[in-house]
Amino acid sequence: MKEELKKIISGEVEDNESTLIKYSKDASIFKVKPKLVIFPRDSADIEKVVKFASENKKNDPNLSITARAGGSCMAGGPLNESIILDTTKYLVGIKSWANDSAVVMLGTMYKDFEIESLARDLLLPCFTASKNLNAIGGMIGNNSAGEKTLKYGQMDRYVKKLKMVFSDGVEREIRPLSVDELEQKKKQDDFEGKIYREVDELVESNKELIEKARPKVSKNSAGYYLWNVKQNGIFDLNKLIVGSQGTLGIVTEAEIGLVRPAKKSKMLVIFLKHLDNLGEIVNEILKGDPETLESYDDSTLKFAIKFLPDLAKAMKAKSFLKMIFSFIPEALMSVKGGFPKLVLLVEFTGDSDEELEKSAEKVRESLKKFHTSTRITKSELEEEKYLTIRRESFNLLRKHVRNKRTAPFIDDIIVRPEFLPEFLPRLRTILDKYKLFYTIAGHAGNGNFHIIPLMNFKEKKNKELILPVSKEVYSLVHEYQGSITAEHNDGIIRTPFLEQMYGTEVVGLFKKTKEIFDPQNIFNPGKKVGGSFDYIESHITSE
Repeated sequence: MKEELKKIISGEVEDNESTLIKYSKDASIFKVKPKLVIFPRDSADIEKVVKFASENKKNDPNLSITARAGGSCMAGGPLNESIILDTTKYLVGIKSWANDSAVVMLGTMYKDFEIESLARDLLLPCFTASKNLNAIGGMIGNNSAGEKTLKYGQMDRYVKKLKMVFSDGVEREIRPLSVDELEQKKKQDDFEGKIYREVDELVESNKELIEKARPKVSKNSAGYYLWNVKQNGIFDLNKLIVGSQGTLGIVTEAEIGLVRPAKKSKMLVIFLKHLDNLGEIVNEILKGDPETLESYDDSTLKFAIKFLPDLAKAMKAKSFLKMIFSFIPEALMSVKGGFPKLVLLVEFTGDSDEELEKSAEKVRESLKKFHTSTRITKSELEEEKYLTIRRESFNLLRKHVRNKRTAPFIDDIIVRPEFLPEFLPRLRTILDKYKLFYTIAGHAGNGNFHIIPLMNFKEKKNKELILPVSKEVYSLVHEYQGSITAEHNDGIIRTPFLEQMYGTEVVGLFKKTKEIFDPQNIFNPGKKVGGSFDYIESHITSE
């Protein structure tokens, strides 16, 4: 297979052991070794690889293709036992800029894109906490979100057009269509026309079921977003492809909408000794229209204080001493009454320092009835400190805990904020029952929390905890009408749980969607549909 592919593409084809081992891992708990890793030079290479897979699938049923960008996925999304397509070597760069958008190649790292966009006073606001590690392609595949999602929403809001290689090996542009344009597409006597006809029929024939399935939360990356395809007289396949984790085709290029970031910010920090009034507190904060409402727990704060040098490095702090002194309030707090159960970060943005101060003070005043401890930041350093604790929590765990590794398998649950006072204690009860050591951080304004246990997978007993813990946690999420993944997507780890979340009928529609786009199951198999609990158990890493 390697030699055949080398003859037809201009990019590189590798199967040496070190490369295969490297691409057998992402940021998840899994290890899945591929057969080949391909570095395509352009979309023509991708077309040829897809055609090769299509033509040879009957002779090799396991032949498949998974696109990979930054490799920072926590769900096992870019792992595959067949062919990996790494887009980050050659499919990089920004093709053009407009007043409020950019056309970008999918292998482009977000950190590089952000430097260019901010130089033009533009921002893609759905960046993740791991923004220094992920690429644009992964953000589209996972429908990424982050700290600014409260105000700006997820990645699907910003994708205007896509170019994607379909399963027939042809790259096509995908854009929103009017009613008349959709009818013209449906008349095409080719694979593209077939897709438009069948997706439209699927959506129209199952309107009620699809709408009922729409998650009742502000963020979601579970399943296929069939409820978003037809809205306000517009038919847009981009709404289906974003978040599909490379299972419907291989995206090569995107036109992305951007926003003008605010010039100034002010942060209100809230320290909660208990969670009894959390739902009410969050609702009170949201009345103040903040741009972000983030959170992390006491374990995360203790970790940050313990490893201050790493935090200073992440902050690129010019004065380590100043950074140390900035932690005096937290140190005093711990002496007086112990660490808070939860820290809330409320960020207000705008163009006037005076107005931002007023906004922060107004919310602070409204919270006095809850007897909370609060602090309004006095400097950019102080604000950066709190945000860096939130962003770096995962990295600190991964770096400093010996004999254990980060285990993101229940890492992205979401329920509506009003349920949090009941939900979080019950969640902790489940985690404590299994004697897990974990941290909790997340996007409190959305009710989205990231739970990262630390586990030693060299011990069989720890591997055996993954499914029982997941089933209990997801049952709890289901009870509160939430989603099992708000922004990290299904991947290997959550695909088998989609039936529990959506029901058999809706998952049947997901399977039909996959069949329409990818009848031979060429693209990233076992994600979104076709996953199994056995596959989860058999591919958990032992490292």
